[in-house]
Order: sequence, then structure tokens, then C-alpha cells
Amino acid sequence: MQSWPSILVKMKFLQSIGLAATAAALVSAVPTAQDASAKIARDLPLVESNKLRRVLLRSELLKKAAHLEGLAYATPNRNRLIGTPGHQATIDWIKSIIGGFSDYYTIYEQKFTLSLGVSANLTNNAVPMEVFAVGLAPAGDVTGPLVYVPNLGCTTADFAKVTPGSIVLVGRGNCKSGIKDALASTAGAVGMLVYNNVEGSLEGYGLQLIATKEGSYVPAGGISMAEGKALQARVEAGETVVAHLSTTTEDTDTYNVIAETIAGDHDNVIFMSGHSDSVAAGPGINDNGSGTISLLEVATQLTKFSVKNAVRFAWWAAEEEGLLGADYYVSQASQSELDKIRLMLDFDMMASPNYAYQVYDGDGSAYGESGPPGSAEAEHEFERYFAQEAGLNFTTIEFDGRSDYGPFLAAGVATGGIACGAEGIKTVEEAAMFGGKAGVAYDVCYHSACDNASNVNVGAWIQMTKAIAHMTATFARSFDLLPPKTVQAKAKRMAMAKAMSDKATGKLDW
Repeated sequence: MQSWPSILVKMKFLQSIGLAATAAALVSAVPTAQDASAKIARDLPLVESNKLRRVLLRSELLKKAAHLEGLAYATPNRNRLIGTPGHQATIDWIKSIIGGFSDYYTIYEQKFTLSLGVSANLTNNAVPMEVFAVGLAPAGDVTGPLVYVPNLGCTTADFAKVTPGSIVLVGRGNCKSGIKDALASTAGAVGMLVYNNVEGSLEGYGLQLIATKEGSYVPAGGISMAEGKALQARVEAGETVVAHLSTTTEDTDTYNVIAETIAGDHDNVIFMSGHSDSVAAGPGINDNGSGTISLLEVATQLTKFSVKNAVRFAWWAAEEEGLLGADYYVSQASQSELDKIRLMLDFDMMASPNYAYQVYDGDGSAYGESGPPGSAEAEHEFERYFAQEAGLNFTTIEFDGRSDYGPFLAAGVATGGIACGAEGIKTVEEAAMFGGKAGVAYDVCYHSACDNASNVNVGAWIQMTKAIAHMTATFARSFDLLPPKTVQAKAKRMAMAKAMSDKATGKLDW
């Protein structure tokens, strides 16, 4: 993939193995693992959906939610943001649970180092303003006249009025801020101020892209929507506003945690994942402690069964900064290793209080954006499960790459997933289908301090966890529901990946 500036990102494996080796190579290299695989197949019953779902308990979900909240609240900032003790404690906790099954899983970590914002100072015409350093942008001390960039700064044309030596002012939204920053740099700007598109600060915000083809990065600061719009009005009125921005950054190590069944066919993998980090505002128990915990519970209970196809679980780091953990994983995997992933399913926000059961539109029938072959079949099986197995209503949501399945989607891997809803507003029709309140967000605590252990709908959460278990069991037994692995199928997947590659970097900024 891209060649990344060493000033921004320095990445390496914690272990001396490359990801291209994968758990399959690890297994084949260790005779004791072969023995363990044979023992699992001999001693344990083959996994079945109904039996795996039956052993999942609400009490375990709630107990783990309280513990995860405690990990966040034990730290000064009361969150699980990348680079903080709260997130490191989360990683250690995941490892402590999954590490108890070392006779069932091959477990490893993928270490990478990110440059995160530490501090920032900003003045306009010598008047101080609140500002936060934007992660992945370089540190710096720059001064220049503010130039407002229209249309949210997602295309080169938006920067036509930028003058060399200026600092651009641009709104958040429509595309990742890394694109805005790179376009500003290419246009000659020395810095960027991005203002929020909702109430609240941009503490902990990042450029969301490690690097872009649009250019290199300049120092960046994040300000509130109110401050940004006030500056915009002054600049558009013809006032000369000179900004002085200084930022500092710090490299921090973080980890993806990955576990793969010792047993099963490692040339045919079902991949289940979710992200382990929160935003700066709070402990992130729904987003995405819920997905983290659901996966832990399914992985734990799966150890009571044998599998025919290998099952891989991943807990990604740095999703909130722009899917960085998943993106790095994909960038380090060879094409032959990606080809072994028959289906990648991602789970983000499984317990929204004003929930809807949402299935990603893998066949494109609702929103027009379909995934590689296998994505439609994943959608259909989720829908069949909700309607026939669980007797529940469901709705379809856009397949927009907004969570960690995005990099896999862009690489031509069949993907899918479910969610309970984020900041979107519940419709009257959805309230009739799922209960709850129409005209209110699915999660009113989305990216807020109140996203704690009380911000979960445990009834929805256990149903979503059972849906995860169903898909795990179904594809651990057989991939008969998916298109066969053929040269033609691969060619179709890669053609779709090529068509999507330019679009992948421009997905919605969150």
C-alpha cells in the first residue's frame, strides 16, 4: 500500500513473525499445535448455532460492561482513548481473557506506533482560543492569515483561493480530515484549523488517514463548531484574521489483538472483529465496549466446540482515529493471506439504548453500494437469522465502510456486519418495528461522557451477540452459503476492489 512518512508512523510487529505468516503458518510450524487441533476435533462436538447461542448470558455481558467502565474510570481522563492507560488496560484485559484458552487459540499481537496530538495553542489576531492538536498531523509552530475553504474541502477545487503561507479554516465532514490537510498542504498552506460539525470539542480527534495520495500533512488544530463558524463569518466579511498555531505530538505504541482457532481449515477463515478503543469524551461502553465484549463472549463459549473452518477474532486499535488498526492489518497481509478470508464480519455498537437491528446492505439493493462476492450472502444470512431463527424485525443500513470492515471491503474481501445505530435518528417506522422513541438518536450518548455501563440496552445486546454466534457457528461449519473459491470469483472481487480503491479514502468523516 502507501509509503508512510516515518515522522508520522513507525510500525513493527511485537513478535518476530510477519502477519503474512498468519496463524495458519504458526500452527503448521508447531507440532504441539497439530496435536491440540487433533484433540479438539476428537474430544469436542462440532459447533452448532443453537447450542452456541444457548450458552450466552446477559449477566456476563453486564458484568464485563461494568469491568470495562471501571478500567476507564480508574484513569485521570476516564476514557479508553488510544495512547491512554485506559486503552492499554483494555488490551491487557482482552489478552487476559482470551489468553486463558491458549490450548484452543493461537494468540498474537500486532504492534504499531502512532503520532498522536498532545498539546496545542492557538491565537487569532493575538486573542487566545481553545484548540486541540489533531492526531497524525505533524507538530509545528506556524503563523499565517486564515483562508476559509468552502464545500468542506474534499476536492482540489475547494482550495482555489488558498494562498501560500496561509492557514486554512475548514469544516469537519463529508471526507476524512487527512484529505483536507493534504490538499491544504499541496495548495501551499502551512497549517489547518478544522471545526466540529456538532456541539462539543475535537479533543482526541485525528486526521483519520495515515497518509494520502493528495500530499503531505501540515500541523492541524481542532476547534468547536461555534468558534469555527465565528471565524468563518469574520473571514468572509473581509476581515484579516492572522492565526498562530503551535502543536506538539507524541509517538505511542498500540496493538491489535488477534486470536485464531488452532483447529479448522486455515485456508478458509471466518473473521469476526470489532474495535477496542473509545473516543476522548468517555468510556465508550456501547461504542465499542459492546462489540468488544460480544466477541469475547462468543470466543469464550466457542471453546466448548470443534470447528471445520478456522475462526479468527480481532480486536482493533485506533478505529476512532480512522480505522487505523484494521487498515494496518490489511496493508501488511499478502494477497494470498487475504484470499484465505472467506468472510470478514465487523461488530460496532451492539447495545444502543434506542436500538434498531441493522444489517449492512451487502447486496446493494437498498443503497446501491454492494460488496465483493460473499457480502450479499452475508447480508441474506443475517436477515434469515433475524426473521426465521430469532423472530425479530430488522432493517438495512448503508454499506459505507464507516467501521473496521472498510479496509477489507476496499481490498476485495467479502464483508458484512450488524449494528444497533449511532447518532442517526430513529424513524416512526422503526419505532413501530423495534419500540423506543421516534425522533431520537439511536444512542443519545454517542461519543459522549454518558456512554457508560448504564448506556446499554441489554435486551438488544444479547440478541446481537446471539446473531454473532449464529454467523460464527454457521461458517465455522461450512462456507456452502458463499460463492465458491474460483479464479473467476477472485477476479470479480479484485475488479470490485480496484473500482472502490479511490473511493475508500473519501468515506464519511466521523
